[in-house]
Amino acid sequence: MDILRPSRVETTEREFPMALYLVTGGAGFIGSNLVREILRRGDRVRVLDNFSTGKRENLEAVKDQVEVLEADIRDPEACRRACKGAEFVLHQAALGSVPRSVADPGTSHESNATGTLNMLLAARDAKARRFVYASSSSVYGNSDVLEKVETLPTRPLSPYAVQKLAGENYTLVFNAVYGLPTVALRYFNVFGPRQDPDSAYAAVIPLFAKSLLAGTAPTIFGDGEQTRDFTYVANVIQANLKACAAGPDACGRAYNIACGGTISINRLFALIAQNLGRRIDPVHQSERKGDVRSSLADIGLARKHLGYEPTHRLEQGLDETLRWYQETAAGGQRKASPGGRK
Repeated sequence: MDILRPSRVETTEREFPMALYLVTGGAGFIGSNLVREILRRGDRVRVLDNFSTGKRENLEAVKDQVEVLEADIRDPEACRRACKGAEFVLHQAALGSVPRSVADPGTSHESNATGTLNMLLAARDAKARRFVYASSSSVYGNSDVLEKVETLPTRPLSPYAVQKLAGENYTLVFNAVYGLPTVALRYFNVFGPRQDPDSAYAAVIPLFAKSLLAGTAPTIFGDGEQTRDFTYVANVIQANLKACAAGPDACGRAYNIACGGTISINRLFALIAQNLGRRIDPVHQSERKGDVRSSLADIGLARKHLGYEPTHRLEQGLDETLRWYQETAAGGQRKASPGGRK
């Protein structure tokens, strides 16, 4: 499928004046981007993060505008403190990565499943107006149907996918049983600025960018013909905020959040190398356990109930993301060299 051309960026105006949003994992990649957009709209933000994977520097530019609670979602009391007075809970906190969950399923479960239950209980008791949960396309697993629609059976292939599905089911049950207005968003391969390339479990786009900028050959697992629906982070932010503002009929459902387009890992690598002006061949290794073969989203349900529409297509998102990695790398080089030009 051809890559869709970039579209004009649209802004989402706030629906509720000076609302308090709780962003769990707000120092992480997606969370910190959410924090900035909520502040831009003129609302208040509280962040709950234990900084195990989130980075303080992601909040440095807005630290005087944000209330930060350094605590763990595995602590029920911390969850209760964080939810007190919050009207909207955007639950992004998780231990991401399929390989990490394969290596240590117990710790992943505590954060991704039990931690989500703790947050739901706290949000219910705080009478939050909306609880938005960051789920994952990994819940689908491998399917004979290429385009994933929300009515497909879920067939998780990894502990991470199982945990995300468990959290999603808890979210939907809390809507049905306790009347907590909840929305689950199944993210498809999110990328963008502030996505960590240095983590042992870094995603493919920051890994490719880091390797190519350093002049080294990146690794592709498998033959590289596996396909993904890569989703720029601005689209995910839009989906979260629209999920907060959508009517009650939007609640108690799970939605695909993606661009509705697909690209192979080999083709993605070629695009990134071309964008960065690098001519380096990747190294192929055996495919990893738990990885799905193909991922493509049907986003019709999110369009219908949330009013979601991708504002950034792949090429535009890559341009902005790779520019950020280049600027970050250049800044690091200047800091590392006392004689470097300012």
